[in-house]
Amino acid sequence: MNIIRSKVVELSSVPAIAYKVRLKTGGSGIKFHRTDKEESAFALIDKRSGEAMLDERVKSELFPEEALLEATELLVGLPYSARGKVKFIVSETVDDDEVCVPEDEAPGTHSDTCANVIDSDEFVAIVGMYSDVNGKMNYQLMNKQFIQFASKNKTVTDLVGKRASVDEILLSVVKNRASFLAGKRENLGDNEALALIDAIEDIDPRSAFKELKLHIRKLLAR
Repeated sequence: MNIIRSKVVELSSVPAIAYKVRLKTGGSGIKFHRTDKEESAFALIDKRSGEAMLDERVKSELFPEEALLEATELLVGLPYSARGKVKFIVSETVDDDEVCVPEDEAPGTHSDTCANVIDSDEFVAIVGMYSDVNGKMNYQLMNKQFIQFASKNKTVTDLVGKRASVDEILLSVVKNRASFLAGKRENLGDNEALALIDAIEDIDPRSAFKELKLHIRKLLAR
């Protein structure tokens, strides 16, 4: 049986998902489900103010105020449709082909290279800087700012003069921008930076560094 609800959004303030539902009595509300434990909550949306109010019996440590505000912001404007009932099962098991980031391990100490990249300050900083309100990567903005940097950077100019490859120049640009956005003085090593590039390109191989690579090719063609 389908219910009238919005699409599901994932929260960043707490490990939880949320979606807006239409109520039989009129108006709407927000349903929350924690993704790390079997806990759920409901918030009624005030028709006049648009503000959501959690049931007073809900534990604030599980569903704090910031989670309510984030869900309200993410769900505003999302249309209703007849969708399947949300079924959420909390499980500690991980499939063999899934990359797992152990919670008890510090960033950079994981045995899996991909886990280290996704958990790194540099990846988090780039995704945070270039994600739009829907959580999607804004590659156009990222490429624009990376191109602006490459156009003025002496190291890039020197690499172009030495006729370095597109990939070598791309590596230099990404290493610099990643450390800058992460607020670090030292750049990543080549292997770590290559893994970072691969992780970013994996999100959308067609768009990730398309304009930047084109710009580098133009520099090398002069």
